[in-house]
Amino acid sequence: METTTTPRPVCAQEALALLNCAAAHPYDRDKCVALLDALRDCIAQKKVKKFSLVEPSSTAPADAAKSESKR
Repeated sequence: METTTTPRPVCAQEALALLNCAAAHPYDRDKCVALLDALRDCIAQKKVKKFSLVEPSSTAPADAAKSESKR
């Protein structure tokens, strides 16, 4: 039986760590800056040009403007 694995987005672990740091209470600026540096290093190493978000049930990039509620 074959098992298929979904490829992990480039620098996903670094990006997720940075987002979780930014959302943490209390906010630890020094830790988040270190995580930002780690993400930038990963981006430079992997030569990432642009990130996009994908809906779980779709392969098209999510449109943030559509998901935001009008104020």
